Amino acid sequence: MSMRRFALEILADWKAKPGHKPVIINGIRQVGKTWLMKEFGRNHYKNTAYILFEKNPRLQELFSVDLDVRRILTGLELEAGKKIEPRDTLIIFDEIQECPNALTSLKYFNENAPEYDIVAAGSLLGVFLHSGVSFPVGKVEFMNLYPLSFSEFLPAIGEEKLYELIKSHDWELIKVFRDKLIICLKTYFYTGGMPEVVLNFSRGRDFNAARETQNYILDSYQLDFSKHIPVNDLQKARQLWDSIPVQLSKDNKKFVYKDVKKNATASTFETALGWLESCGLVHKVPRVSKPALPLKGYANTGAFKLYLCDIGLLSAMSVLDARTLLQGDALFTEFKGALTEQYACQEMKCVKGLEIAYWTNDSATAEIDFVVQHESQIIPVEVKSSVNLKAKSMAVYRKKFEPKNEIRTSLVNFNKSSRLFDIPLYALAEFKGIVE
Repeated sequence: MSMRRFALEILADWKAKPGHKPVIINGIRQVGKTWLMKEFGRNHYKNTAYILFEKNPRLQELFSVDLDVRRILTGLELEAGKKIEPRDTLIIFDEIQECPNALTSLKYFNENAPEYDIVAAGSLLGVFLHSGVSFPVGKVEFMNLYPLSFSEFLPAIGEEKLYELIKSHDWELIKVFRDKLIICLKTYFYTGGMPEVVLNFSRGRDFNAARETQNYILDSYQLDFSKHIPVNDLQKARQLWDSIPVQLSKDNKKFVYKDVKKNATASTFETALGWLESCGLVHKVPRVSKPALPLKGYANTGAFKLYLCDIGLLSAMSVLDARTLLQGDALFTEFKGALTEQYACQEMKCVKGLEIAYWTNDSATAEIDFVVQHESQIIPVEVKSSVNLKAKSMAVYRKKFEPKNEIRTSLVNFNKSSRLFDIPLYALAEFKGIVE
């Protein structure tokens, strides 16, 4: 399996930037944070000092005495068994949530020893929800790591050339290989982008192995809930989590608390939802009634859609049968297009700096699946789960707001007419380059 993570390029840019601060990699459990940090160190530094805080009392003691950076560096050299040289050695703090003082120490590394490069990672369940931690606000940088996008998935299953073809924007040649791309996209809808799932699938194209790994990951998240979420919110968090496939299978995918529990209100579940958001397990996409700059300023946080962190986990939670892959384009229309919309959300989440919302008019008679803020423009994005391209809502939106560019993504081939870009689902991640 050839693992290609675009996050490596982001880390390389971080290293090259003068005055860079320690960087914390945000990501759900088992999304590949440890692999990413080690691979980055292997490719960009002479040495790597890997420090794992999990079940290590020596490190707990090292950081409990004081936060003197020079003393800590000596201890880290002893722990790693190697000399730590400024700029030549990458210091990796893994599972940093297990040692809150280590998280606090990043402030002092930034202030007193900025010549040392540090990348840190840990479960979001621990890092951001650990009570009593003095967080180094303004002294660290952040980077989000998501499951493999479709563009990363293709090389991982041996389809590097298809990835390069999409990047080429040679739409006539892409059209020739459309059927093969759709087969790969179907596979991605089922497996998703969790690295271990993709690895187990790629070894023998075994869908059963992929599903077993997905169920294992889902079980591990349930255990994390028990470990980190307060008892008062634990059952509510589980109810919210379990309700997401049902919520997305509705015609109107707006999240409704009463569909979680009869007579439930936002106040009943808002704390539990906050936990799931902080863990990175869900993506909350708010409604806007006016798609204007800045998009975040027009968000109605009380009306939103809720997506999972990974399309493969949604497939597993929905008990999607692998045989659906053989039934024409049925996979894209399953659950009223829930998987296709989840896919679009997930692909756009991987685009750095992109603000995402959705739009409905005040009477809720027209809805645009997503509106995104790309630099100085707001772009409406309609997601079609079939080749039926009727777009009544886009017509309403167009008349009201006159957007410079519009995107419709579906199974049809690429086309550009006036302001509308028809972008195939398998090339959605390329929308920035296409529109520009």
